[in-house]
Amino acid sequence: MRVTPRILRRYKQEARPIVALTAWDYAIARLVDEAGVDMILVGDSLAMVALGYQNTLPVSLDAMIHHTQAVCRATKNALIVSDLPFLTYQESLAQAIHTAGRILKETSAQAIKLEGGHPAIAETVDRLTMLGIPVMGHVGLTPQSVHTLGYRQQGKNATDAERVMNEAIALEQAGAFAVVLEHIPTTLAETITQKLSIPTIGIGAGSVCDGQVLVTADLLGLSQKSPPFAKQYLNLSGLITDAIKTYSDDVRNGTFPADDA
Repeated sequence: MRVTPRILRRYKQEARPIVALTAWDYAIARLVDEAGVDMILVGDSLAMVALGYQNTLPVSLDAMIHHTQAVCRATKNALIVSDLPFLTYQESLAQAIHTAGRILKETSAQAIKLEGGHPAIAETVDRLTMLGIPVMGHVGLTPQSVHTLGYRQQGKNATDAERVMNEAIALEQAGAFAVVLEHIPTTLAETITQKLSIPTIGIGAGSVCDGQVLVTADLLGLSQKSPPFAKQYLNLSGLITDAIKTYSDDVRNGTFPADDA
């Protein structure tokens, strides 16, 4: 049975940690789903890990739909959430509805994610959820704001912490089913997690959140540069490079392919 937003909320009530990872193509998504994660995020981080951009801003809506379709074809169990890319939801409510609607209509994703929690974004979340579109929020370090926030930890002083807290509360009140807390102090993440009735999904926010998400390329050692809060569980880049070098040597010295007996 596929995980749903309602199930994630039950997991929070049961104090059962939620496991989430990203995916950007069929092969990775199939493996992540078979491993038993609860949620797969088709994040706009694919702009960097799959398409080679310097940040998330250039990825288009058509590209997000293309990659989300592949991820959905590969999965049977995890909740699939697709990011709304930069400037595909910020211009107007009509634009946000059109963008979210395209993703849900043209893929099999069950929910969308958008960044920020200021009043205009909260209004957008409220409208989307009224239309029956499940929305996951994202506060703290929001990568689409890289040119104003950089990649610095957010919520470090009292004023900024209050802003992040208020944004998370506004997203819950607007109807979001969960909220990502990225790169904020653990104490702030703990306060937000205790205050909200919806799940918090941490990335660089300590162990106190209701769940955790990592960019799968960071976890597997496929990223050229990973954030300081990521944990690499495998050096897949090295394994792939070694395998290709061995194959190349076999071809060049004539040991592959083997001749018929």
